[in-house]
Amino acid sequence: MKPYLVSIDLGTTNTVLAWSEPGSEEVRLFDIEQLVAPGEIGAAPLLPSLRYHPADGELAAGELQLPWRRDDVAGVAQVAVGRLARKLGAQVPGRLVSSAKSWLSHPNVDRMAAILPWGAEADVAKVSPVAASASYLAHVRAAWNARFPGHPLEKQQLVLTIPASFDEGARALTLEAARMAGLPALRLLEEPQAAFYDWLYRHRATLAAELAGSRLVLVCDVGGGTTDFSLIKVELRDGEPLLTRIGVGNHLILGGDNMDLALARLVETRLAGGDPLAARLSAARMAQLTERCRAAKEQLLAADAPDKVPVTLLGGGSKLIGGTRTVELARDEVECMVVDGFFPMGAADQQATRTRGGIVEFGLPYASDAAITRHLASFLHQHAAAAREALGQPDAGAAGLPMPDTLLLNGGVFRADALAKRLAATLAAWRGAPLRVLHNENPDVAVARGGVAYALGKQGRAPSIGGGSPRSYFLLLDSERAEAGHADHAPHATRRAVCVLPRGVETGAEIRLAGRSFALRLGRPVRFHLVSSNADAGPVPRPGDLVDLDPSGFVRLPPIATVLRDSGDAGARKEIPVELAASLSEVGTLEMHCIATDVKTGNGKPQRWRLEFQLRSDGAPAQAGDAAEELALPPRYKDALEKLDRIFGSRAQQVETKEVRQLARQLEHLLGARETWPTPLLRHLFDALLQRAKGRRRSAEHERAWLNLAGYCLRPGFGHPLDEWRVEQIWAMFAAGLQHHKDSQACSEWWTLWRRVAGGLGVDEQLRLLDDFAFNLQADEQERGRRPVTLVNGSEEDMLRIGASLERIPAAYKAEIGAWLLEQLLKAGGDKAGGDKAEATQGRYLWALSRVGARQPFHGSAHDVAPVEAVEAWLAAILGMDWKKVEPAGFAAAHLARMTGDRQRDINPELRAQVLQRLEAARAPAAWGAMVAEVVELDQAVEKRMLGESLPPGLKLIS
Repeated sequence: MKPYLVSIDLGTTNTVLAWSEPGSEEVRLFDIEQLVAPGEIGAAPLLPSLRYHPADGELAAGELQLPWRRDDVAGVAQVAVGRLARKLGAQVPGRLVSSAKSWLSHPNVDRMAAILPWGAEADVAKVSPVAASASYLAHVRAAWNARFPGHPLEKQQLVLTIPASFDEGARALTLEAARMAGLPALRLLEEPQAAFYDWLYRHRATLAAELAGSRLVLVCDVGGGTTDFSLIKVELRDGEPLLTRIGVGNHLILGGDNMDLALARLVETRLAGGDPLAARLSAARMAQLTERCRAAKEQLLAADAPDKVPVTLLGGGSKLIGGTRTVELARDEVECMVVDGFFPMGAADQQATRTRGGIVEFGLPYASDAAITRHLASFLHQHAAAAREALGQPDAGAAGLPMPDTLLLNGGVFRADALAKRLAATLAAWRGAPLRVLHNENPDVAVARGGVAYALGKQGRAPSIGGGSPRSYFLLLDSERAEAGHADHAPHATRRAVCVLPRGVETGAEIRLAGRSFALRLGRPVRFHLVSSNADAGPVPRPGDLVDLDPSGFVRLPPIATVLRDSGDAGARKEIPVELAASLSEVGTLEMHCIATDVKTGNGKPQRWRLEFQLRSDGAPAQAGDAAEELALPPRYKDALEKLDRIFGSRAQQVETKEVRQLARQLEHLLGARETWPTPLLRHLFDALLQRAKGRRRSAEHERAWLNLAGYCLRPGFGHPLDEWRVEQIWAMFAAGLQHHKDSQACSEWWTLWRRVAGGLGVDEQLRLLDDFAFNLQADEQERGRRPVTLVNGSEEDMLRIGASLERIPAAYKAEIGAWLLEQLLKAGGDKAGGDKAEATQGRYLWALSRVGARQPFHGSAHDVAPVEAVEAWLAAILGMDWKKVEPAGFAAAHLARMTGDRQRDINPELRAQVLQRLEAARAPAAWGAMVAEVVELDQAVEKRMLGESLPPGLKLIS
């Protein structure tokens, strides 16, 4: 039997399923059964993409019963999904999982980790963004299978829609969510295209007439979590329209959620009587208020809107009734805030700003500029060349910015007529003439319906849109040169890259970079770093073309890493020449392969290796470059290698102790001051040291020198190709400990090394270091007598530095460490006779406390920062110190109070005001106050002091 055609719109706000029976031309919506109240089932086309995790005993088991057996893919014992989740989440704070789809595209957290609900209390069950997304798909699958048991959803022809701007990482995570939900085989379709497919299908009988006056269609899709733009060229061929997608926008976490949050901030201030310091709600209560403002917004922007709508925030705990507060939102003020704030009328040359300072809440990196019209102007400028060609305007100078002549609006926000009219009016003003606005019958379900229309088009039974890949993909080649600090390298300097897949390549076509081979080593990890670009300036590059990319015009993809394993035919060779091949899969994702140019498999075909994107992230910035690059090494690099070989080489040489001690100085004589050594050179030196690691055991002086250089050359443990592999290799040495464990300086260098590379260590490795940290600082005499030889002794200062560097350990451990640090700090402060020594001790503890409680980690994930309640207690104690006498107190306070924009991590406004006042009174550097007052990046001096030393030249942490 032929399969049904099924499309699922996994939306930020709602999940929708549309379908068509085999042979039928009717596209239907599926009513999804869901809980609408405790113990009450209802069916509706929209399943709110929400999860609610009730407290123990809050709901009886029968009140969560569904018509099918419920096994939560995330493993949570009790969970409500859909309309009941929305209802309960508006009543009880801190238990609602929302905006999971937005988290899928957040690269600076581990999207496979259980981090949602963001900011929830410790007793609330948490799920990963991927698992949350999977749970909505699993619910839809179960609902379908209950109604059509003879036609299980996983056996039908499935289309899953995603934002056009999703990068390869977010696409792969979406596929992983579908796999977790039991839907392993499907196609991905971009949402703006799906919305246009819906319109095309509804007008298929009169399509030529409907599009007779159109040359360029703009699809503007503003949903709950994202804003998506696409341009589609319309040509007439033999009287029939030929449709080609020619441009897609960059990813924007900007949509209805931001509007709801802006209104919630307004209501929050009113609830507090206008006092901004008293207004701040907890992250959980703010999420609750935001949900209530969403409902008010939808009422006030509807066609038959009332003049005012009350917004009520329930009290908490015993004050559930008495603590209830209500304010009113007026239709006029909501229209003004939403329409003028998010769709301001402006000139076409007013493009989106890239500075920080937009709406940033709940851990998500919302777009810094909330004006959707300015983002649209940027998009039109970016795709001006393709648009001009589509409109037949070859003269760029005379024609000005080419504007679309037809507009299709999609997304729930455009149910508000005022928003639809404002965007159409803005485009008309830019164009100098009105646009034709295509009627979208139902923006809430158009994407799901359009997915079915797309599937029908694949069968030749409906109109189709061509265009192939919306982006070009490139392999970065010049990061080595850029990071080496050459004179032509600047923050906005172009990056050298080779094109591996040009935009416009159709699905399934493999592009092989013949003539561009790489020598790769078998059995060793290799990493490729790709970027994508949807810019259309200049001609489309050809596969293998070397191009210079503007950093502002490309998006970094997750790194691709693999270990090339020999199939057995390569003999004893360790290095083989390979070529790269790329294709756009039938699913809609980028696929990459390494193909051996002279190694055959048993069937005579070239040996191939599939390259997989690395999707886990824990806050470390993306790495740049690729494994095949060559560095223009300093002229005397070989001399430096000879020095390393003389000291640590496999053949022991007669070397005086003085020569070992002066190794670092000798290397600087050959290579320049080591502060100027660029990251690529440092990593080359580390690799040379790693190969000679056994030589460190020859004497205490050898071990000291090796540890010092190795840690310096690998710091901060990430940021460059193969760093993950390098850290794995050096961590293998940890269990063995020191050879010369009785030498105090060797012990100190041991801990300095691990502090320097801590950013590259995983959670388990950092927890292992935490054990030694605790032992060295807290073990009593009896315990110390049983110290294993491999447990290296560490001084208090060494331990403070290593403990402060463990950013990936759970937040609860950081709270314990911080409490202990504060106790020691207060003891040192009480030592009136200690003098300068006591002040130095205070300084060490303050520095460590500032790292442990930092609001913005350097390499860890934001969900693992120390609890804000603990940090506020630490700050209260620091405010009681004399900052003029103990200068590090201001520095520590600035980092503990640093603004991130995330309500869950930021301290309360009253305490922030006190810190700012004290910083000003102490005449602290302006940079300290700036980081407390607003969301800023650290300057180099502050960053160096916080880390304990400077970063390698050319390596920049995303802070």
